[in-house]
Amino acid sequence: MIWQTSRFAIDLARPQVMGIVNVTPDSFSDGGHHGSALAALRHCEQLLKEGADILDIGGESTRPGSPAVPLEQELARVLPLVRDAVHLGVPISVDTYKPEVMQAALDLGADIVNDIWALRQPGAAKVVAAHPRCGVCLMHMHRDPQTMQAAPMQGDVLPQVLSFLELSAQNLQALGVKKDRIVIDPGIGFGKTVAQNFALLAQQRRLCDVGYPVLAGWSRKSSLGAVTGLEVDQRMVPSVAAAVLAVERGASVVRVHDVRDTVAALKVWGAMQQALG
Repeated sequence: MIWQTSRFAIDLARPQVMGIVNVTPDSFSDGGHHGSALAALRHCEQLLKEGADILDIGGESTRPGSPAVPLEQELARVLPLVRDAVHLGVPISVDTYKPEVMQAALDLGADIVNDIWALRQPGAAKVVAAHPRCGVCLMHMHRDPQTMQAAPMQGDVLPQVLSFLELSAQNLQALGVKKDRIVIDPGIGFGKTVAQNFALLAQQRRLCDVGYPVLAGWSRKSSLGAVTGLEVDQRMVPSVAAAVLAVERGASVVRVHDVRDTVAALKVWGAMQQALG
């Protein structure tokens, strides 16, 4: 299976590791660590040395309760890094829901739009549909970052997530976006209870059966803290375990902070798969 993006046709026969690059002061895990463009670029380079296949650049925290960032501020955070990162030789993803940021990043050569709102903001779908090749990741989110954990989803989570993602992908295809440009993300932690998040992991193959590659983003999430008792900066091991479990259940891309350790764990998983024939 191929994920077509602006400059790269990404071969998903091998699970892809997407390294997280937050250019924010307030992300739940690493806010403020890579606040300057130079520090963020050095972080990008380090993630590539550790084995990242894709870099995902974000300028607005989406942790529960986080306030929205003004457009001009997000542009000022993201664009200088995108301008440099597109020369690193790997696909560059931009984590944004604002159509203006999408357009500006794509104009600089970015490859993927990674949108927690699944292009539901006015004008967002139009930006992606107007681009000839960019990749897109459509994520499920219940409510919005300010309220999603105050009133999480109720009932059986999988049918609701399945229905939303399938409809979102179909609507985008109706605008002329080819299927091989689309990846879907169940949105772990975005308006779901701990039990619902793990139900999505346990039943993830049913998501894969919809016919689109699946991106899994478990890295350092609060659900891992809930079952382990570990603080966010101590969740590397459970994050890696969740990434391997997601790949085992069909995920094509894992979005992670701890690239080196995830890559190493997936090499062990890959060796086992080879032995199975």
